[in-house]
Amino acid sequence: MEVILLQRIGRLGQMGDVVNVKDGYARNFLLPQKKALRATAENRKHFETERAQLEANNLELKKEAEAVAEKLDGKVFVAIRSAGDTGQLYGSVSTRDIAEVVTAGGFTIERRQVILDRPIKTLGLHETSVALHPEVVVKVALNVARSEDEAERQSRGEDVTVVKEEKLELETFNPEMFEEGAAPEPGAAETGEGETETT
Repeated sequence: MEVILLQRIGRLGQMGDVVNVKDGYARNFLLPQKKALRATAENRKHFETERAQLEANNLELKKEAEAVAEKLDGKVFVAIRSAGDTGQLYGSVSTRDIAEVVTAGGFTIERRQVILDRPIKTLGLHETSVALHPEVVVKVALNVARSEDEAERQSRGEDVTVVKEEKLELETFNPEMFEEGAAPEPGAAETGEGETETT
């Protein structure tokens, strides 16, 4: 489907560009969020008459985003999550979680503004990007820890996932621990494979 971009979109083009995109992408994302118009003759004329106004609005939004970016860039936000001794999270930190943490920190953002390659699944400091405007992207750090104390230790550069060496005690074999039918038959150990038991 051919569409006219109403704002700059990464990898697609600048405002006013006519680009060819997949139908689903246009119907589910670009058109409902008013980021593009179908490239019909009527819409092209309408865009040209509105172009100056759209560019002025875009410039104003960009200036606002740059003002917020100065305050937000490089900030560290703490996310408290449950995790195992090795630092593996029970679950993951998604774009929604990051948006909530940043909003709680005094900056209002939406989850679609968070740029995350893959969900965060381990404790530690993780850098992520926030797109305040199509042309204004800032970096923020997320300190994922099990407690505020741990977050403080991680911010000083300490590794909280170091597992202390523990002696592993082997339990004695107990056939009653297995489900019925899973334990070896009594006397099966005495007979060799393929031999028949004589009584």
